[in-house]
Amino acid sequence: MKYVPPKKILERYADVMVNFALGDGKGIRKGDVVRVTGSECVKPLYIEILHAITKAGGHVISNYAPDDDHEYNASRDFYMNARDHQIRFFAKKYFRGLVDEVDHFLFILGEADIKSLKGIDPKKILASGEAMKPYREWRTEKENRGKLSWTLALYGTPAMAKEAGLSEKEYWKQIIDACFLNASNPVKKWKNVDMQMRSLKNKLNKFSIEKLHVKGPDADLWITLGKKRLWAGGGGKNIPSFEIFTSPDWRGTNGWIRFNNPVYSYGNLISGIELRFKNGVVVSAKAKKNEKLLKQMIRTPGGNKVGEFSMTDRRFSNITKFMAETLYDENIGGPNGNMHIALGKSFHECYGGNITQQTKKDWDRLGFNDSSVHQDMVSTVPRTITAILKSGKETIIYKDGMFQF
Repeated sequence: MKYVPPKKILERYADVMVNFALGDGKGIRKGDVVRVTGSECVKPLYIEILHAITKAGGHVISNYAPDDDHEYNASRDFYMNARDHQIRFFAKKYFRGLVDEVDHFLFILGEADIKSLKGIDPKKILASGEAMKPYREWRTEKENRGKLSWTLALYGTPAMAKEAGLSEKEYWKQIIDACFLNASNPVKKWKNVDMQMRSLKNKLNKFSIEKLHVKGPDADLWITLGKKRLWAGGGGKNIPSFEIFTSPDWRGTNGWIRFNNPVYSYGNLISGIELRFKNGVVVSAKAKKNEKLLKQMIRTPGGNKVGEFSMTDRRFSNITKFMAETLYDENIGGPNGNMHIALGKSFHECYGGNITQQTKKDWDRLGFNDSSVHQDMVSTVPRTITAILKSGKETIIYKDGMFQF
């Protein structure tokens, strides 16, 4: 029988998502409109979230979809049968209206079949993603004006637990522990954690960092921060979120790096990834599995450049197991914490100037990458990260899975 967490746990989970995560750590307000997206397999949490939104005085625009599983798979059917004009179709008026109407987007992640698109030509999947790029740009523009928030939650399924090598209860224990759902007041706990993370970010932002040097048994990578960069993280964007990240100037990335965690992308698994950069661009990409998909993603406009650099302090995170889901794997604690980068789209929130006044040319000039993809790649191998300050001084900021200040 499929495992369903106790109702009290789901109620607390929904409370965290609606009354902390949305609104950038402040929760929703009476009259706010929330677009909730999830599929059949996340139904128990989906229902509790709808209830929490109603209780808080908000309005729901529901986006509840059928599962893609071995019996019914609408996504696979589409990519198998759609012609190019259908794959590239973009419902402009619909999505423009949706962005104008919605105050918050809440996505519940959960897969009935984690490899539902295995074998599908990656060109088709990436072309569809490229067609949807304006929708994501409209959301970013509204978010930059402080008029939109979003967050992600994970609902554990049998397929995901199996992929991670865990029982359903073990998988859910990671979710419960990571989200502090056994606490008497999880929202209060999250606010305390967020305050601690904010303190770390403030300290990190006071460093006048020119470059970062990532060194370890599987990395020798140089990252250039760029003009007016800020470190961001927490604040309700993603639950859980223990990472502190920035969007560096992509042009200053040089060296090589490997990732011991597999990547689950577009219904496929990519593992054994190794990347080499020269002057900001991926010049060599290898993978032990699904290298074709990796290279196709990198060939997507902007997919060959770094959009994010991130570190997770193991003292914050209760995640100790591989979860086969980026939301959790990029926040894993364990003995070494984790460090990850993302290829593709940068985050404008990592700019210390006036975000709303920047044009596309300004973002390009500042070295913020633009792309329809954003693919995180995670390593839990020990790393030492040294900051080279503008004064020329060098200081270790991250070692043994912890920030060193």
